Amino acid sequence: MMLQFRLPAFVGLLLFAQYAIAADYHIGPGQNLSRIADAPWDDLRPGDRVFIHWKSTPYKEKWIISGLGTASQPIVVSGVPGPTGQLPVIDGRDALTPGNLSYWNERRGVIKVGADLNPNEEPPTYIVIENLDIRSGRPPYGFTDDNGASQSYAKNAAAIYVEVARHLTIRNCILRDSGNGLFVGVNEGKTQDILIEGNRIHDNGIDGSIYEHNTYTAALGIVYQHNYLGPLRDGARGNNLKDRSAGLIVRNNWIESGNRQLDLVDGEDSAAVVNHPDYGRTYVYGNVLIEPDGAGNSQIIHYGGDSGNESIYRKGTLYFYHNTVVSTRSGNTTLLRLSTNDEHADIRNNILYASSGGSYLAVLNQDGIADARNNWLSSGWVATHGSLAGTLNTLDNISGTDPGFRNTGTQDFSLVSESVNIDQAAPLAGAAQPVLRQYVKHARSEARSQTSIQDLGAFEYCPEFECQPLFADGFEWF
Repeated sequence: MMLQFRLPAFVGLLLFAQYAIAADYHIGPGQNLSRIADAPWDDLRPGDRVFIHWKSTPYKEKWIISGLGTASQPIVVSGVPGPTGQLPVIDGRDALTPGNLSYWNERRGVIKVGADLNPNEEPPTYIVIENLDIRSGRPPYGFTDDNGASQSYAKNAAAIYVEVARHLTIRNCILRDSGNGLFVGVNEGKTQDILIEGNRIHDNGIDGSIYEHNTYTAALGIVYQHNYLGPLRDGARGNNLKDRSAGLIVRNNWIESGNRQLDLVDGEDSAAVVNHPDYGRTYVYGNVLIEPDGAGNSQIIHYGGDSGNESIYRKGTLYFYHNTVVSTRSGNTTLLRLSTNDEHADIRNNILYASSGGSYLAVLNQDGIADARNNWLSSGWVATHGSLAGTLNTLDNISGTDPGFRNTGTQDFSLVSESVNIDQAAPLAGAAQPVLRQYVKHARSEARSQTSIQDLGAFEYCPEFECQPLFADGFEWF
């Protein structure tokens, strides 16, 4: 006799509820919900999706995302573009917080990801924020809080303020006109697995201040890829990308201007970062880094620490490869400041070009151990503009006056067929990650063709109609 097994009725109902509970919420003109406040932000569940449709005027609302999604059913907050691709605008100026949302740190962001006054036991998990133009979270702008009181933003407010989150994706957004475009706090190591992908982040910072940046992040595991990080606000003195994470990957981005393009310093806020096994490995590859004339510090990258407590500095290896670095400064440019001689850099297969001439280009500031191999550098480059207390080891680098860019004036840094940088790359360091994609202006990417010997810099030369690129993931991201 065939045995038949039946689930108890209440178990079947629970399983049904798990999949039936997901809902879509549409906000905007002609939709079921007219205001962002009408969505159940304090009760989003796995698989729920909130669609914010474009309208001709900004949404002047601010809110919190605190729900728990899952890997298979993330919570998605997605803008629906307008007829010509315009992203819905979320404007922090004179914005209103819904009265039914009670959460702290309203002054820190236009959109907050984190806990509210009825916190879950777990941080917000598996959240996607995409296709939104979020702006104007900074003084002197103000807003109305959830109690109906007028408040002003803190100087370090952000367009997106991440207090704590796990498995968070921020994709294809514009973050601008705020103290920090994006702020991510490590929250004692609870913030983990952050993906920042295909965004346009620019025009942030506070006049005269060095403490606010286009992005300021700390997490256990964070990836920046395919983003455009443009100049900060006029008068702002912060860095473009500042990070205090373990497991940082910065790949295939366009990073232009800022006090420094990259400020990769110590995890002073959490022992969980400093003690993490990935704290000593940082990957920066496939990026375009541009240093314009008169833009803040002449150093492009700082790696190590800035807290003054050298015992918690990164003290590992910065893997810096297949980047295209362009300086148009009329004075000196320094590629890399390593904080101490305990910091190490593997500098490989890059193009390092200074329009004013190689004598204005230095590889190191003063300290640290660096191995520079198979890079192209402007002729006349120097180890340092000062006194070298560290060590620079060099092997098989090449120099010249023309790297073979297609059009420097229009910032087309792809290579022409005559470029000396074609087929010059050395094998990557054993710990390095492969370079499978390359940046496309702006905030996009494409597969980088995989040849037996790759080209130097961020772009692989490929004659039209001749390459058959290998796609790393089987599809285009955008």
